[in-house]
Amino acid sequence: MTGADLVLRSTRVVTPDGTRAASVAVTGGTISAVLAHDAPVPRGARLEDVGDLAVLPGLVDTHVHVNEPGRTEWEGFRTATRAAAAGGITTLVDMPLNSLPPTTTVRHLRTKRTAAAGAVHVDVGFWGGALPDNAADLRPLHEAGVFGFKSFLSPSGVDEFPHLDRAGLDRTMARIAAFDGLLIVHAEDPCRLAAAPRPDGPSYARFLASRPREAEAAAVAALIDAARRHGTRVHLLHLSSGDALPPIARARAEGVRLTVETCPHYLTLTAEEVPDGAAEFKCCPPIREAANREPLWRALADGTIDCVVTDHSPATADLKTGDFATAWGGVSGLQLSLSAVWTEARRRGHTLDDVVRWMSAHTARLAGLDARKGAIAPGRDADFAVLDPDGTFTVDPARLHHRNPVTAYAGRTLSGVVRSTWLRGRRVMADGVPGAPRGRLLTRPLPRRGPADRRDPPRGAARPSERSP
Repeated sequence: MTGADLVLRSTRVVTPDGTRAASVAVTGGTISAVLAHDAPVPRGARLEDVGDLAVLPGLVDTHVHVNEPGRTEWEGFRTATRAAAAGGITTLVDMPLNSLPPTTTVRHLRTKRTAAAGAVHVDVGFWGGALPDNAADLRPLHEAGVFGFKSFLSPSGVDEFPHLDRAGLDRTMARIAAFDGLLIVHAEDPCRLAAAPRPDGPSYARFLASRPREAEAAAVAALIDAARRHGTRVHLLHLSSGDALPPIARARAEGVRLTVETCPHYLTLTAEEVPDGAAEFKCCPPIREAANREPLWRALADGTIDCVVTDHSPATADLKTGDFATAWGGVSGLQLSLSAVWTEARRRGHTLDDVVRWMSAHTARLAGLDARKGAIAPGRDADFAVLDPDGTFTVDPARLHHRNPVTAYAGRTLSGVVRSTWLRGRRVMADGVPGAPRGRLLTRPLPRRGPADRRDPPRGAARPSERSP
């Protein structure tokens, strides 16, 4: 540990080799060694002994809608990243829509980065958008450092971000495959949605019927077919329906380059418990029945689903009214995702090692950040979440850091209290109180040489860049 400036010590450090008592040495913001719990502290190093609190690698959330600029009253970089830090998230990747302009050209990416500069409490990267009319912008955005390209197969809900039809999906996949980029997809079939009953008023049952499982299954089937034909790397966003899992498993076994995420609200909430008029629960795809939740947990356990991300998609309180037909869809969960998932995971016999795999290691790999993020190991950034796994708290919306005090978790008692969050060896949050913004703006790392495992999430190796596009 010669030259270390910090030693973080715990009886429960979650490493790639399992949880163990350890001392983690940090030098210049990078983990330099993971040593025995009783290893001597070098002269000049500061010891932080957190006792029996668990030390996790900082979470990596690859699905966050920040909405700045343009809809900053919904959410902004300062408030979103403050909530992330309070929840143990040290890296997030911002979605290209709901801000104005959307991140669909290099010029718009510059606008987004300017809005975020100096305001972020955690590290932030950016997805680009794939629209019917921006095919010529995809490679320039890739070269400017976006992590991949978001698209919809059904209407997105905002006019400035139209969806791709089948022909548009083929064109986009071919373009992205040419430079081995990553396409991330909201998969619901528009024809199945159009044929479904319309949502009406406060009834959650009617809203659920308006977004049927078969809409997801049909879109996933079309997506798999296109990915197979083009060889494109594809990531399926916010899977809510267990019906789509068998074809996903078959496609992955065939070598289709497909990865899959789900979200805390699909794993922890159920349709049966959503009160009529409670539009804070509205999201698309929707929170489904309890019986549907079980296949999602099994798929996480067997690896069919790779990761868990928030899909934090907030809005102002007036847009989350009791009418499910008109309320904005999206669940706000940045600050609560770790605790929500841990509460349900431990009840099912899962460990913190599992949670770290789903919410840090695999998400870092998805974004190509696994050379620096996603693990407590030498050479990685010294990003940590210090968690009291046995602590509990009751969710009070007024105590959350995201911009608008609306959450589907209000009044719930959750297990797992984040005591502090560290970014490159510096504490950026302690007991829910954030420090000054110290995050960096990230760009996509350069790819590794050699063929990647087609079944693994996309990988990258270089240190995240801080250059402007």
